[in-house]
Amino acid sequence: MTSTRIAVLVGSLRADSLNRRLAEGLVAFAPAGVELEIVDGLGELPFYNEDLDGETPPAAAVRLRETVGAADRVLVVTPEYNGTMPAVLNNAIDWLSRPYGAGALVGTPLGVIGATPTPYGGRWAHADVVRSAGVAGATVVEDITVSQSALEVDPLTDPEVQAKLADAVRRLVAHSDAAAA
Repeated sequence: MTSTRIAVLVGSLRADSLNRRLAEGLVAFAPAGVELEIVDGLGELPFYNEDLDGETPPAAAVRLRETVGAADRVLVVTPEYNGTMPAVLNNAIDWLSRPYGAGALVGTPLGVIGATPTPYGGRWAHADVVRSAGVAGATVVEDITVSQSALEVDPLTDPEVQAKLADAVRRLVAHSDAAAA
């Protein structure tokens, strides 16, 4: 059986962040035949600058592009900062969007999940990730977004939230290019 590789981009750099813990839980309980890999090092990326992206781009950018480029799917797990996605995530998408038209996200199925301690549960950040990743060429998988308010329940332990997150991973894995046509 072929394994599906999912690169997981976590939008928070904090080691004990809620979204990192959600991502780690998904890695630990991945379904059979699915390998989730949290892509570390997003904080090491310099802000995207075309002057840096020449013949020898920064090592952190090369690692990011290689890891995401080798994955079958991308799952973004992110909070919301000031009504949008965290800058570190936006920067990672910028690096992944290059070279234009041939970046590591082009044609890759992508879903967005996450939680935040606001009443909106990260909906605006998730919508911005969907838009930005789509512009970068990702195939955004509809109905994968799980935006959970941590004010309502503990997303790490609530069985309903855990079921929604696991279902999001299953739907992302089940997505096929034929479904996008």
